[in-house]
Amino acid sequence: MTAFDVMERRIWGGQADAYARTAARLCVRTVPALLDAAGVAPGTRLLDVGCGSGNVTAAALGRGAAVRAVDAEPGMVEATRRAAPGAEVRSGVLPQLPYADGEFDAVVANFVINHVGRPLEALVEMRRVTRPGGTIAVTIWQLPGAPGQALVGRAAQAAGLTRPDWMATVDEERNFARTPDGLAALLTAAGLADVQADTHTWDHRAAPDDWWAGPAAGIGAIGTLLTSAGPEGVAAAKREYDALCGEFLAEDGLLTLPHAAVLAQGRV
Repeated sequence: MTAFDVMERRIWGGQADAYARTAARLCVRTVPALLDAAGVAPGTRLLDVGCGSGNVTAAALGRGAAVRAVDAEPGMVEATRRAAPGAEVRSGVLPQLPYADGEFDAVVANFVINHVGRPLEALVEMRRVTRPGGTIAVTIWQLPGAPGQALVGRAAQAAGLTRPDWMATVDEERNFARTPDGLAALLTAAGLADVQADTHTWDHRAAPDDWWAGPAAGIGAIGTLLTSAGPEGVAAAKREYDALCGEFLAEDGLLTLPHAAVLAQGRV
C-alpha cells in the first residue's frame, strides 16, 4: 500500500456507524444517477466497490440486479450486509478485487476513487472484473469544490488547525485532476471506451449540529484534521463554524449546502 492508502485505513477504521449516521446521507444523493450510468436493471450482475454503509447495494437490489459488494473496512462490510441482506458482501482492498476476470456486467464505485493511493490501477482492476461490453461508473468529489463542501475546512483554517504530518496525499505521479476532464482522462488511460464525465450538483440540507457531527466524530480527512488537534482544537473550530453557518442558514433553520461531484462512465 502507498502512504495514502495506509492513512485511509487509519482514518476509516471503526468509523462505519458514524459514517452511516452522517456522511452517508450526503453520498446517497448520487446513487440513482450512478446506477443509471452503469445501466443497472433487472438481472444485471453488478459489483459495488467500496460499498460503505450499503446505499448503492440496496438501491441496486431494488432494481432487481444480482449484486456483490466489497469494502476495505470490516465495519462497512457488516453495515452493508445489514442494509442489503440479498447481496454477497466481502472484504477487499483496491487495487486487488477477489473476483474472476469478466465476472460482472457492470461495476460501480461511489466516492471511492478519491480514497485510493493508486487510482489508475484501481480502475484497471475494476475493468478486469467487468465483461467485454460491460460498463464502469464512478463518482468523485469535484475540486475545486462547491461552497458547501468547504464549510468545515474553512472553520478549521480559521481556527488555525493544520494537517498532521502523517496525513499523506496521493503521490504526484499517480494523482489526477478532480474534474470531469481529469476523471475522463483517467478512465481512458485505464482502457475504457466511450468515456463520458459530467459535473453532478445538488444542495444538501442539514441542521447545523448534524452537519458538524460527522467531522466532530472524526469522519474523513477533515474529521481527522479536527480531532487530531484535541478537544481544544475541536472547540476552536466549532466556534468558527458557528460563525460561518450564517452564510448557508435558511429560514427553516437548516443549512443549504451546495455540493459538486463528478460522475464518469466508460465501456469495457
